[in-house]
Amino acid sequence: PGNIDKTLERITRWRKVVPELTIRSTFIVGFPGETDAEFELLLDFLRAAQLDRVGAFAYSPVDGARANELPAPVPEELKEDRLEQFMAVQAGISAAKLRCRIGRRLRVLVDHVDADGVVARSTADAPEIDGVVRIRDGQHLRPGDFAEVIVEGADAHDLAARCAAGG
Repeated sequence: PGNIDKTLERITRWRKVVPELTIRSTFIVGFPGETDAEFELLLDFLRAAQLDRVGAFAYSPVDGARANELPAPVPEELKEDRLEQFMAVQAGISAAKLRCRIGRRLRVLVDHVDADGVVARSTADAPEIDGVVRIRDGQHLRPGDFAEVIVEGADAHDLAARCAAGG
């Protein structure tokens, strides 16, 4: 990432202004010429930034792209290893951030209801991309409803919740 220190300072300022801010980004690993040291710097940035939602993909050539001409392409196996490492670091960050929500009240939007329960999302969750909030006792809810829930559990991507009293 460009100027790491300035980016981290900016993230810190944003979070002071909006503590509930959800920050997301997407990264490319294995770009031609990427060294082990640069990849480690990227992991250090990821750990320091503590981004809420992160996507990543391994670089692959695109017809007509100037990057195809760059020297020192990263071997496919190394690109995949780096992608796996990167996503493992982010999974740990995500799990820790979501665990911090346990016991908190959230307003969620119900996406669907089925025999397994209710699937909803918070303002932090983009549909079909991010995790979900699974509500164990929301069978009375319908898609499109807003509900107040209390978070009871979390994993690396999803939250488990129950309906709040009056929610």
